[in-house]
Amino acid sequence: MPIFLWEGKDSRGQTISGELEATDKIAVFNLLKARKITANTNKIREKGAGMNKEIKIPFLGAKIKQKDISIFTRQFSTMIDAGLPLVQGLSILSKQNPNPKMKAMLESIKEEVESGKTLTESLKNFPKHFDTLYVNMVDAGENGGILDIILDRLSVYMEKSIKLKREIKTALIYPSVVISAAILVTTILLVFVIPTFAELFEDFGAELPLPTQIVINISNFFVKYFFVISGSFFTSLIIFFKFSKTDKGKSVLHPIYLKLPIFGDLIRKVAVARFTRTLGTMLSSGVPILTALNICSKTAGNKVVEVTVQKTRVAISEGKQMADTLSESNVFPPMVTQMIGVGETSGALDKMLEKVAIFYEEEVDNAVGALKQLIEPLMILFLGVIIGGLVIAMYLPIFKLGAVTG
Repeated sequence: MPIFLWEGKDSRGQTISGELEATDKIAVFNLLKARKITANTNKIREKGAGMNKEIKIPFLGAKIKQKDISIFTRQFSTMIDAGLPLVQGLSILSKQNPNPKMKAMLESIKEEVESGKTLTESLKNFPKHFDTLYVNMVDAGENGGILDIILDRLSVYMEKSIKLKREIKTALIYPSVVISAAILVTTILLVFVIPTFAELFEDFGAELPLPTQIVINISNFFVKYFFVISGSFFTSLIIFFKFSKTDKGKSVLHPIYLKLPIFGDLIRKVAVARFTRTLGTMLSSGVPILTALNICSKTAGNKVVEVTVQKTRVAISEGKQMADTLSESNVFPPMVTQMIGVGETSGALDKMLEKVAIFYEEEVDNAVGALKQLIEPLMILFLGVIIGGLVIAMYLPIFKLGAVTG
C-alpha cells in the first residue's frame, strides 16, 4: 500500500504531522479521526508526489510569456465561474494550449491538484510564472470561496500591466532605433568615409578649415583606437546594465530617473499607476493590507517608491494612516495621497485606488503620445547636428577651393 504524508491538529489544537500506510486519502483521514486528530484532506498527499521545489520543465520550444499567463487566467476564471472543477478546467486548458512549455506546466499543476494539494501550493512550484502577488491572491480566493472572482480580477490586472509595459516600450523604441542608427552611420563615416576625404585633402597642400581638421583628427583617433573605443563602449554598457539591476545600483540610479527631463515625469506616473492598480486589486481580493503593501513595493518598478511603500507599511503597523506617510515622502503627487486619504476615511480604499489607477493609466497613455510628438523633432535635430555637421565639415575645403578657383 502507498504511504501518505499528513498534517493536522491534535486535541490540544497543536499542529502535528507524520506518515501513514493506507489505501487512499479517505482511509488516512478516517484513521487520523479515530486517533482524535483533525486533518485537512488538502494536507494529505502520497509520499513522493508534489515535492516542494521548483519543477523544471525541459526545453520544449517557445517561452512562457506574461501574455500566456494572462490568457490562461482569463479562461480559467470563466471555467470556474461556469462550475467546472479545478482538475477538469486545468486538463482542458492544458490540452488546448499550443505552447508546449505552457502545456507541460499546466499538466504538472493539474497533477499536483489531483494529488491533494491546493491550487495555491501547486502554483508555488512555478515562481517564475506565478509571482507572489498571483499566489497570494489565489490563496485569498481559495480561502474565501471566490476563486473565479479573484482570477477575473487577476486577469484584468495582468491585461492592464501588459498594456502599460507595451506603452513604455513604444515610447522607447523610436529614440533607441534612431540613436542606434546615428551611432552606426557616424561610425561608418569616421572609419571609412572621412579617411578617404583626408587623403584627397592632402593632395591639395592647403591649410584645412578648423572644423574639417577637428573631424579628421577625431577620425584618425577613432581608426587608431577603434577596438579599444568599441570594446570600452560595450563593456561600459554591460557594466551599467548589471549595476542597474543590483540593489546598490537601483538606490543610486532610480532617484536620478525620477529627475530626468521629460522621462522622469513618465516614470513617476508609471510607478503610481502600478502601485495603485496592484494595491487596489489585492485589497479588493481580501489580501491583508500589510501583505499587499509588501508585494506592491516590489512591483512599482522604482527603488524610491519601494522604500516609500515599505516605510508606509511600517507606519501602518504602528497605527498611522497610509495617506499621511505617503504625503511626507514627496514621491506621490498630492492628488494621489488626498484620494487615498478619502478612501481610508470612507472605508472604500480599494475602489479609490482603482480610480487613481485608471486616471494615471490614462495619464501614461497621454504622456506617451506627447513624448512621441516631442521625440520626433528632437531626433531629427540630433541627426542633423551630428551627421550634417560631419558632412559639412568634409565639404568646407571643397567649397573653399571652388571659391579660390572661381
